[in-house]
Amino acid sequence: MTRLIVAAGGGGDAVAAAMLHAALCGDEDQAVILTYSWDRLLIDPLPGPRRPADFTGLERLTPAVWTVPAQACPIAPAGSTLPRLAAELPHTFALLDPHQGAEGLTHQLEELVSHLEPESIDLLDVGGDILARGDEPTLKSPLADALTLAACCQVNAPVRLLVAGPGLDGELPPKDLSDVLGPVVRTLTASDAEVISAVLEWHPSEATALLAATARGVRGTCEIRDAGLPVPLTDNSPMVHEVDLDDAVSRNQLARAIMATAHLDEAEAHSREICGYSEIDYERNKALWLKEQQPAKLDPSAIWAQLDQFENEARARGVTHTTFRRLTEALGLPGSQRENLRALLIETRPHQYAAPLWKLSANEGEQQAR
Repeated sequence: MTRLIVAAGGGGDAVAAAMLHAALCGDEDQAVILTYSWDRLLIDPLPGPRRPADFTGLERLTPAVWTVPAQACPIAPAGSTLPRLAAELPHTFALLDPHQGAEGLTHQLEELVSHLEPESIDLLDVGGDILARGDEPTLKSPLADALTLAACCQVNAPVRLLVAGPGLDGELPPKDLSDVLGPVVRTLTASDAEVISAVLEWHPSEATALLAATARGVRGTCEIRDAGLPVPLTDNSPMVHEVDLDDAVSRNQLARAIMATAHLDEAEAHSREICGYSEIDYERNKALWLKEQQPAKLDPSAIWAQLDQFENEARARGVTHTTFRRLTEALGLPGSQRENLRALLIETRPHQYAAPLWKLSANEGEQQAR
């Protein structure tokens, strides 16, 4: 039996799909996870999503859908986490290509459903920004989710919308989602998170890292992203809710507007009009900014004073945890140094590693052997 899971925003949603599948289905079968290759700039320096022509080694599944096996490789300078995910997780990863707009995504999904005849189709979003109206001041990345929502609601097959970890992406406060969240399908546990624990050692997704951490029992307030957004980690955080697909579409003004788009740039134009911006524009601008920055190296001797200062100030803001992405940027390091910083901190202060997050020290200026 084949289960099809559409990762609404790509990236971390694809990792969460593997965790959810294991939680709901165990090892009885494998899933096909349909996802964008749309990674952060520290993985992929090119803005926006990748298309099949950006890879070598893809395998055709249907005329319009390609799978990304472990031996696939993005063509430089592009980058992608999908080949490594395919190597480390027991699922088939199929590539969503939004360059033909929502119409193209709908066609890809219809082909895949016809080919696979899946037992079930789930559309999964971590955090809940797929339920955004479009005018929320904290909303940062509505386009990817709106495209998958627009496609899924036009497919001639039943699609179940699942929202995991309401609010964990830092885009919509949990209280803004309470009126539309449906029944709890699963409250994720530590054993559920174990399935993706090795992946989260290297994958940069923050929302899925928070989802796994809360499944393991971590509670508090976590600061994420370069802006240091505070995200509450509560008993509700590891919950997976079902949401009525029609209710989601009626809320999501951008998804409704882009249903007939045949090009990604059309969808972007709608995003600028409705939301006031396009997340791909943000990536374009940040990519240009990063090119102008001088490469920096990790200097262990200079890290500890900076880290102690950051932790002292963060504790004063009520923060208990943070992500390694947030730490990397807060300490003035480029994203390429994230894994080196992570390894150094865990080796030196292992008691502060609340996998996959960093727990702030309990005492001001805490010193450990270095």
